[in-house]
This record gives sequence, C-alpha cells and structure tokens, in this order.
Amino acid sequence: MKKIRVGKEQAILSIRHFCAYQERAQQEVRDKLYELGMTMPEVEEIIANLISENFLNEERFAISFAGGHFRIKGWGKLKINHALYQKKVSNFNIKMALQSIDQDDYLAKLLELANKKWNSLKGERGLSRMAKTHAFLYQRGFEPALIQPILQKLYKPGT
Repeated sequence: MKKIRVGKEQAILSIRHFCAYQERAQQEVRDKLYELGMTMPEVEEIIANLISENFLNEERFAISFAGGHFRIKGWGKLKINHALYQKKVSNFNIKMALQSIDQDDYLAKLLELANKKWNSLKGERGLSRMAKTHAFLYQRGFEPALIQPILQKLYKPGT
C-alpha cells in the first residue's frame, strides 16, 4: 500500500473519524497513521491524545470485539484470545474481554452449536459423528474440556 503524506491536523481529523466509526485496537490506529505518512513521534503523540480524549480505549475495544465475535460469529474463547493477540492487544485486556463473556451464555452457545452440527451429520455413524462435531467446535475456539461432556450427552452408542 502506498503511503500518502497528509498534514498532522488532517491526519488527526481522519483518525478521529476512524476511531469514532467503530472501536479500534491501538495497533490498527498506529498502522493507519503510518499509512497517512506520520512519523513515529507524531504517531505516539496522536495516540496519546486519542487515549486522553477517550477516542481510543483498548479495554473497551477488546470487550466489544470479544462480545461481538462470540454472539454474532459463535467464536469460542480460544479463537477470540488468538484474534486479540494477533491485533496486539495486551494480555490484561484480553483477560478482561474473555471474562466479560457470561459463562451461562457461553455454555448455551456451545450446546446450541454442538446440537446444530450433530444434527447436520445424520448420515454419519457413532464415533465419526462425534469426531466431526468435536473438530467443528474446536475449530470455532471452544475448549476441549467443555466440548467433551456435551459430546458424551449427544453420543448414544449404536446411533
């Protein structure tokens, strides 16, 4: 991507709009400012100002990201954790985001996804059906320790 050099004031206006549109990770904002041609000292100064003006709040971003990806995309905590780590969110904020997901809702979503996948595999038999459902839930980011008891309830030998 080609860098475009804009003035500092124009960059600040642009990045405020960027942050107001939706919650952003600090690294996303940092990358965008570098795309606008800002230097490292300018980037750090602008980010500090955005934080002090509450345009940028990484904890708020992490909680919003985790909640949205859990509710809308049906992601488990392992996948959310990895995605936030990829966005260079701090471990503390990742922990806060994962704790913000209600455990009862989490287990209900896991059960809903397990039932849906299980029922979609009607042609499969026994352990194959169980293995495919397990793989699906694990790929979605749910913990094996939570998946296993649910699969034990779904699996009835001979089916």
